[in-house]
Order: sequence, then structure tokens, then C-alpha cells
Amino acid sequence: MIDYSNTTILVTGAASGIGEALAIGFAQRGAQVICADVNIQGAEQTATRIGQSALAIECDLAEPDAAAALVERSHAVAGRLDLICSNAGIGHRGRVTHQDMNTGAAVSRLFEINFFAGLKIAQAYAQLLERTGQTGRLLVTASENSLSVPDAVKKARMGFYGATKHALLVALEWMRVDLQGGPLDLHVLLPGAVYTPLIAKSLPDPALAPPALELISAARCAELALQGIDENLFYIPTQPHLLEDMQPRLEAIAHSLTVLGIAKPS
Repeated sequence: MIDYSNTTILVTGAASGIGEALAIGFAQRGAQVICADVNIQGAEQTATRIGQSALAIECDLAEPDAAAALVERSHAVAGRLDLICSNAGIGHRGRVTHQDMNTGAAVSRLFEINFFAGLKIAQAYAQLLERTGQTGRLLVTASENSLSVPDAVKKARMGFYGATKHALLVALEWMRVDLQGGPLDLHVLLPGAVYTPLIAKSLPDPALAPPALELISAARCAELALQGIDENLFYIPTQPHLLEDMQPRLEAIAHSLTVLGIAKPS
């Protein structure tokens, strides 16, 4: 178990949900936590809950230069930045065939926050570490939707949300290759259904969640995230159905290879 005493950790999306739980989890292990969120009141509440060592910063990651500025500002707090949790994200529902792609401001903001902001944070952080000679870790919150079209949410019209999270995972897989042997270790959190205020709006009682969701609490998600970092895992899944949901794609590819006559002999 990693001891985070004398470390500084930045958590984006820290006002609620997974971000709040991550901030609390790292603080409980001794870290000084910087809670960043566009909802400054929520970030301040998280910082207050943690205690006097925590700070709150208002930041809208949809702004083009916000990610790099946030990384620099956070590093300046203690002259070090040992870990960043790039967790900020927003949801979006809508049929792919019916979304206005010409004037779709909602989709543009979705990609800016869910996809580009995570990469901008990673780039700024890697450059900071190279410049200062320090080392660090980056935990990026992706999604079960990075891996598949999950059975339990097929009716939720999450095509564009899934596209942002799938693109994020692929980019981070390539970034992992780029950073091999460098100063930054990467981890990707792949949560399924987590009981956050967003889900609570449509499901006031978590006990009524369909079993197929395998719904977990934000605290449990954060616990698995910290355990995954302890074990130096790149992929950090949170529910067993993530693996099951990936199988139809793998089986379909195997079938196509056979039909095309290019499958390797078994």
C-alpha cells in the first residue's frame, strides 16, 4: 500500500461522485489534496470535509488553456505534484442518428471535457515532470463504455458519451507507449455503474438498481482505484461484467476472420 504522506495530489471533478471519493481516499492516506471542479462550491465542500490540508480550485476544463494552467497552478502549491486524478467528465444521451452534428454544442463540450481535457492534462503533466526532473502518476477516469456497448445500458442512448471514453482509452494506450521509461506512470480507471448524484436523479434508491448493472458506491470505486495504483495496474476495472461485455466483439472478429478465410489454424 502506497503511503501518500508528503505528497500533493490533484483531483478534477472533485465536487461529487467518484472525484469526491478519490479526494477523500487519498487524503486518508496522508496526501495534500487539491480539489478542482467547475462547481467551486462543491469543490470547497469536499475540501472542507477532508480538512485544512485540502485546497479548492475553480476550473472549467472546457476552456482551451484550462488544463495546462491547472497543472501549473497545482504544482506551484507545494513545488511538487505527485499524482493527478483526471476525473472530470460529463454525461450525454442521444441517438447517434438524430444528433445535430453541425450545431451540436453539447457534443462539442462533451468531447472537450471527456476526451481532450484528459489528454491536455496528461501532456502538460508529462512536460512539467520532464522540466523539473520529478516523477509522477496519472489516473484517468474512462468508463466501461471505453471497452464495449455494455448490455445493461444498451437502451441508454450513450453513443457519443461512449465515443469520448473509447477515444480516451485508445489515446492513453498510445501515450503509454510514448512514455515508456519516462517520468509519468499511467493508470486508467474503467468504472461501470457507480452510484453518484447523476445516477441518483433517476434512481433515488440504489437498492432498486437492476442486478445486471452491478452498481457500486463511489467509495468502493475509489477503493478499487487506489488498489489498482498500489498494484501498478494500467487498466483498473471495477465490475466483473466489463470482461463479459467485451466478448461479443471478440467473437464477432473471430467469426469474420473465419468467414474471410484468414483465421490462424487452431
